[in-house]
Amino acid sequence: MALPEEQLENIKPEDIKIAPEKSSINTKMLIIGIPLFIIQLIAVYFITANILMKKIQGQTIENGKDSVTAVQTINKKNNPADLGKFIYSTDDVIINPADTDGKRLLLTSVGFDVPTADMENELKARDAMVKDAVISTLSSQDLAKLDDAAYRDTLKMQISSRLKSLIPSITINNVYFSKYILQ
Repeated sequence: MALPEEQLENIKPEDIKIAPEKSSINTKMLIIGIPLFIIQLIAVYFITANILMKKIQGQTIENGKDSVTAVQTINKKNNPADLGKFIYSTDDVIINPADTDGKRLLLTSVGFDVPTADMENELKARDAMVKDAVISTLSSQDLAKLDDAAYRDTLKMQISSRLKSLIPSITINNVYFSKYILQ
């Protein structure tokens, strides 16, 4: 509301009361809120790091009936000196990955670590079944999975599982890719 000029001349500077400006930042909020926020962040960090991460690390990556920890458990049961002693290898298997219409190829050589020479001879005698297990397992995968280096352990488990279902009398300690070329 505007005042007429006559009244403006009669106003003395002492009569003018200026209301203090309200701060947009509340100091109580700064003093209490920020430390409380930091404490919450620390609590969330420790809960995540100590409780949730242990649960996540304890879980295995499940793929059907098999898991990566199954191979690790089998390997721990065997004497480390026996690992790699009997390895049966299928050399230069060429596979057409799924959904590539034959335009892409995977060239691989797969080695199977078995505990005894008898099992190695059994795999040699059933070479066609072994190659079929490798080809059928790898050809069912798409390029994204075959190209992912982290997924190779899962592929090894799938090949091992497929081979155990075809030849139940063998035990496979580990599966090795000695050649793995995707073109």
